[in-house]
Amino acid sequence: MVDFGTRLRELRTARGWTQAQLSARLGVTKSVVSAYETALRYPSYDILIRIASIFSVSSDYLLGIKAAQTLDVTGLSAEHVQLVRQLVDALRA
Repeated sequence: MVDFGTRLRELRTARGWTQAQLSARLGVTKSVVSAYETALRYPSYDILIRIASIFSVSSDYLLGIKAAQTLDVTGLSAEHVQLVRQLVDALRA
């Protein structure tokens, strides 16, 4: 769980959220979110699942087990999925 706090902070700031805004979504205090981000505490399984759901990432990604972040394309048409792939490829180039 070495990377958990860093990954949580990166996901939170990418959304433009403060620790207080994330804590409200999780139902915990701002100081708890701060403790997660500084590795003073780690979340319970329930909170970990909630965090993964909020940010649409896997718990493996949050815990540093899996380095790649995934993108949920559920509900998109095959054409839209292809457009997302093309955009990602263009951004990598």
